[in-house]
Amino acid sequence: MSEGAKNRGMKLGLLAAVGLVFLLGTWWWLRTANVDLKSCIELGVVKVRELGPVVFFLAMAGLPAVGVPLSFFTVPAGSVFAPVLGMPLVLLLVWLSIALNLALTYWLSRHVLRPWLLKLCGWLGYKLPEVAAANQRGLVILVRVTPGPPYVLQSYILGLAGIPFTTYFFISWVISSSYACAFVMFGDALMQGRGKMVLVSIGLFALLTVGVQLLRRHYARKQPKA
Repeated sequence: MSEGAKNRGMKLGLLAAVGLVFLLGTWWWLRTANVDLKSCIELGVVKVRELGPVVFFLAMAGLPAVGVPLSFFTVPAGSVFAPVLGMPLVLLLVWLSIALNLALTYWLSRHVLRPWLLKLCGWLGYKLPEVAAANQRGLVILVRVTPGPPYVLQSYILGLAGIPFTTYFFISWVISSSYACAFVMFGDALMQGRGKMVLVSIGLFALLTVGVQLLRRHYARKQPKA
């Protein structure tokens, strides 16, 4: 293993350790404070519903651009708003929110945050490759279906790599929205205690996973070595 790879691994490990300590600290605090998680979740659903769908879905469009996990919105979206809006409209709003988020993160990575993001990549030991036009579509698919990198990091990497917006947007939109809708259905079924729908959602996840892994292998063979 090269010295650069070792240093990058150490830095990524440090960031992961910080995240793990935070999660463990939160878990310990919840246990020692005797927090009733079920009551907190129910109260949270009520409060979010009171804010209204406009605030919720605008937050879903904006906050993932600064690192908030997309699952924070997709998992509760169905149980919170499907009873008042209907599931088809909730799924449509999820798709629109992701579309706005993809456009926002692309703009941030290409213009506003580009100098800082390049410094971060350099600190981690990464060098962004130049992507030939013939490989751009395959790279977007490969980045989006490879497990590991968070959603926001995928978006910023593709923006920094100079992928044209239309190529970046439409492929990312289809893949990310498909997973997001599966999460919405899963979260709603779980919160409502509907076992059959939970199984259907898990089956949908399985189909998506098989499909994206086939795509990943296909395009991994076609991509040139960095």
